[in-house]
Amino acid sequence: MAVAALVTENFKFASLFFKSKDVMIFNGLIALSTVAGQTAFNVFAFDCPCSSGRNYRYGLAAIGVPALVLFLIGIMLSKNSWDLVSECRIRKCRKWSGPALCALLGNILGRAVVAPVTWAVISFLQGQAYTCALSEFVRRSTLEGFPPDQESEVMAMFPCIDSVPQELRHFWPEIERQLKYESQLIGWLLVGGMALAVFLMMCLKRCCSPLGYLQDDYWSTYRHTEKALFDRTAAVHARLLAADNVKTFFGFVALEKEEKEQLQEFQGAKPICSLSWNRVTGVYLYREKNCLPLYSRLNKWATYKQVLTEEDMEKEMDAMI
Repeated sequence: MAVAALVTENFKFASLFFKSKDVMIFNGLIALSTVAGQTAFNVFAFDCPCSSGRNYRYGLAAIGVPALVLFLIGIMLSKNSWDLVSECRIRKCRKWSGPALCALLGNILGRAVVAPVTWAVISFLQGQAYTCALSEFVRRSTLEGFPPDQESEVMAMFPCIDSVPQELRHFWPEIERQLKYESQLIGWLLVGGMALAVFLMMCLKRCCSPLGYLQDDYWSTYRHTEKALFDRTAAVHARLLAADNVKTFFGFVALEKEEKEQLQEFQGAKPICSLSWNRVTGVYLYREKNCLPLYSRLNKWATYKQVLTEEDMEKEMDAMI
């Protein structure tokens, strides 16, 4: 019994920890997925052309192009990216403040670079792409006994050791060791630089935040909960509104048991006007009204709707971000 209780308590602690660290875990999963993808790419897809001029382009493309694709995917998957697009479309970005713009872009770019940086780091640490790209640029003077009259075309063939003349093959271990040293040095420097950058950004965030640690943690919990409830309620609302329209057209609607229960419990789902949708859509940073926190656009809309006229509410909702 004591062991079972201990396991239960540890499980609860782990659940709370992972729940509070969801962003960290999400970024970690992205990094692990990128590592797996990069390893599979090297095993199945990477094939150095071993040709002067082509090695350099192919090696850089193997590192840079997937990183660029992952970066763009990261931006597209960020909710803040589309909040920014909505903000520019609806309000023409006329109410932006400098700190708000920097904070938003930092959030978008900070999460988007996790996968491409991981890809670049693993590529450099493995050294395969770098070795392919830089093989033809190895200085022959650093190789003791290497014939000085050999052209760069021969150096470019070293990653495909079987294509190198027999009398030169014994230079390959030294060339490979030199190139892997340079590649891994770049990789570790990149790791250290990114770790320092993350540390400084977290310090800057804490120093510039108007909230204490506990309230900032509460704000994060509120946003997560509000989004989950909003999405769940929006799905039910859309289902009920669609059911009403289908019933109007056909005279009946075929519903599952759960949907019938929802239709009985939540009757009278009405369309929501575009103005209301626009007021709860877009970028939002923390604001207060009479010392009371407004944690989101939806929170702000619900608060002002109770006390302001439509005209005053329009001005308040479009206040500077």
